Amino acid sequence: MAIFVFPIYKLMNMQKKERYQRVIDYFQKAMPIAETELEYGNPYELLVAVILSAQCTDKRVNQITPDLFKRFPKPELMAEVEPAEVFEYIRSCSYPNNKAKHLVGMANMLVNEFKGVVPDDVNELQKMPGVGRKTANVIASVVYEKPAFAVDTHVFRVANRIGLTTNSKSPLATERELMKYFPEDIVPLAHHWLILHGRYTCLARTPKCRSCGLKELCKYYEKLQKSKAVK
Repeated sequence: MAIFVFPIYKLMNMQKKERYQRVIDYFQKAMPIAETELEYGNPYELLVAVILSAQCTDKRVNQITPDLFKRFPKPELMAEVEPAEVFEYIRSCSYPNNKAKHLVGMANMLVNEFKGVVPDDVNELQKMPGVGRKTANVIASVVYEKPAFAVDTHVFRVANRIGLTTNSKSPLATERELMKYFPEDIVPLAHHWLILHGRYTCLARTPKCRSCGLKELCKYYEKLQKSKAVK
């Protein structure tokens, strides 16, 4: 990944629109290509993978799905079985019992109500078991390139730290604020920018501030520097 460093300006109190533009400028240079790390071959497979990824790493999901997709290459096949059979393929992920039930329920609804076609509408997607707003936004964004911003723990953390959101208390509030300032055509890409930045640089417990090209406008980094100065 290319490293792009801002000139050292006094950036902490900039206007919100300028802050967003500087973040966009940074990622367009540092991470021009950003996409999901979940491995899939079609919308149905991505839907399964995203359901499995709840409170589970993409790496673990990618270890599970090859055998799962080999056994259930189409939703029609998954809809025919009991959750116990799906459980045997996903038992190494988090909450396998619930996820097995959700996957079978999702497959049934996908076949019976959507004729096997994964819908592109966020509200329609959320009708299926195991599909919350975050999952629905991922599908709408990744598969259909719609301006839908999925807010997971990485996005929530990064957006607050670098000042894209202001004291946001919930994923929905974060989503609304991000959607207000990111241009619609950038939203599908920006979603991955923040996820990957949170996954590999802006870590929850030990953020890699030294190598972060956004630290000069990061409110979290500013607090760290002030704390060191006090000590």
